[in-house]
Amino acid sequence: MSGSRSRLAGLAVVTAVAAAALVLAVSVGPSRVGLSDLLSGDPSSRLILFDVRLARVLLAACVGAALSVAGCAYQAVLRNPLADPYILGVSGGAALGAVIFIAAAPPAALTFSAGRPVAAFVGALTTLIILFGLARFRGRTETTALLLTGVVLNAFDSAIIQFFVSAGDPARFQGTLSYLMGAMVSPPWSSLVTVAALCTIGVAALGAHAHTLNLLALGDEEASQLGVGVERATWTVVIAASLITAAAVAFTGIIGFVGLIVPHAMRRIFGADHRVLIPVSAVGGAAILMLADAVARTLLAPTELPVGVVTAIVGGPFFLVLLMRRLREA
Repeated sequence: MSGSRSRLAGLAVVTAVAAAALVLAVSVGPSRVGLSDLLSGDPSSRLILFDVRLARVLLAACVGAALSVAGCAYQAVLRNPLADPYILGVSGGAALGAVIFIAAAPPAALTFSAGRPVAAFVGALTTLIILFGLARFRGRTETTALLLTGVVLNAFDSAIIQFFVSAGDPARFQGTLSYLMGAMVSPPWSSLVTVAALCTIGVAALGAHAHTLNLLALGDEEASQLGVGVERATWTVVIAASLITAAAVAFTGIIGFVGLIVPHAMRRIFGADHRVLIPVSAVGGAAILMLADAVARTLLAPTELPVGVVTAIVGGPFFLVLLMRRLREA
């Protein structure tokens, strides 16, 4: 089988899994309403399935795809499989930007659907600039220092968020605790269009740089010898990855480890070519977060878990295994 046919076959398999995950996620929930009830023409069944479950499942798909592709890009640029938006502190920075917007924006601006994503993007990008600035030593950026700095920034961002939530207007911060743990809610269709558009732009930008990511993964010197403007390419990738991370965090809060688990699993199955890895990570991430959200909705029904709790329970041990393996190899 040729390389292009192999890539298409792999993408088709992952897409079929994602389609099955979508059908399953829409079919289950606290209410005993299934897809077969659509045929009855009952308005309440249509409302639950279409406006509540489908909107929420599609949001999970967008966020899962965004975080997975962002993780894939960070791992290539940093040449470290432990990098993901959550561990680097980018998700925390985006959440801090969103919380500052909620605390400080005039009441009329809070209804502006793009306001929170823009604030989250500024927070994510500011965190990255601080991160690279602090981790750079003697003209070089060590990835271990970068990861440790990201952990510290995460803790700092969490403290500042808690300050705003504690000192701010309680009416503005209703539901913030769930938001900080990654809360998936059914969005208005207009908001869903906004997050889908932002994620699509970011994923497309990273997909267009797939060949460059392959070269950057070889190392800065090797990429430069092969004609890549390393600094410009790195910042282009980092900004695009921050855009989609911010879009995800602005609407759902902090959901960790998706950007770690999915690219790693897809790399094991499909190899390290980013022309394959980016599309399969996008589709695989969508499938994983749709299933995680279904678990969050049904495990303790009628009580819902934040989906970030589900991903953290799976992702935390996964991260430790990767970390121990990397330490043994060092």
